Amino acid sequence: MMKTINTTKAPSAIGPYVQGKIVNGFLFASGQVPINPATGEIEATTIEGQTKQVMENITAILEEAGTSFDNIVKTTCFVTDLGQFAQFNENYAAYFGEELPARSCVQVAGLPKGALVEVEVIATVK
Repeated sequence: MMKTINTTKAPSAIGPYVQGKIVNGFLFASGQVPINPATGEIEATTIEGQTKQVMENITAILEEAGTSFDNIVKTTCFVTDLGQFAQFNENYAAYFGEELPARSCVQVAGLPKGALVEVEVIATVK
């Protein structure tokens, strides 16, 4: 059985996808870009600000699914400039405790709406 996750506390999908799906005890969350769900716009202009908004969007999806950062097992991170890797890491890491997830992080040529960062997660759900 699959359950679709949808919350107004994270941006609505900007394409033919959903915010997340719960399947067999796992949340598969779509990649989040730094859109402010209240305005529908990317407001932050720095990697630090955009990473914070992305992680807040992920927080909302995790909460809607009944899970948390403690239960994330894997993230995939996309950045447009690996030269800002340290700044991304600092803001990303602030959302995790001692148990860090597995992760991939790659530089990409571009992201939706001109974003500097996108993060998707897989988490366990009780």
